[in-house]
Amino acid sequence: MKPLNEYYRNKLPLDFYRNSHVCEVAKELIGKVFVTFFEHTLTAGRIVETEAYNGVIDKASHAYGGRFTNRTAVMYEPGGIAYVYLCYGIHHLFNVVTNEASIPHAVLIRAIEPVYGIEPMLQRLKKIKFDHSIGRGPGNVSKALDIKKGDTGISLLESSLFISDDGWKAKRGHIFATPRIGVGYAEEDALLPYRFILRENPHVTKSAFNKGIFKT
Repeated sequence: MKPLNEYYRNKLPLDFYRNSHVCEVAKELIGKVFVTFFEHTLTAGRIVETEAYNGVIDKASHAYGGRFTNRTAVMYEPGGIAYVYLCYGIHHLFNVVTNEASIPHAVLIRAIEPVYGIEPMLQRLKKIKFDHSIGRGPGNVSKALDIKKGDTGISLLESSLFISDDGWKAKRGHIFATPRIGVGYAEEDALLPYRFILRENPHVTKSAFNKGIFKT
């Protein structure tokens, strides 16, 4: 168990997020620790599943074709900030904005393995016992970490919400790429291997084996 200052000391620098290759960022986020510190409550989870969204050329991206709205404007900011949006009017989905200004790349955090603050996570999800659904799926990620739409635009260098590298590394060959989930509307882009998972981790949202799986 690491206190907030230790996580914060090892938070990812802006250079990590400014990478021009969004899939590299999505893959490298696997194993990092997603930390929130709201109302004096520390919660953290190891990232085990991500999805990359490749901006204006990606039919699955909110910014496809250069779409610029009140919601997507944050995606055009320099990388290293949060993009949080409502899905179906219910679920708050957290994305990391990447690349340089005016290039709307983003990475959706789809699943975490809780590592700190299990009790507050259970309370937020209205659960009595720990199970693998805690942090499984992007809606549960945000519930567990108490992330809301109002957090969009927050810098990932803040102490309240950031991503840390605690030195943990995935075993060789344990990070796989698969097609993304729930983006059938994106036609051929729905088949791109832009989803990254930690192999055999029980918090990953859905089996990839019936969708095609690729070693990275």
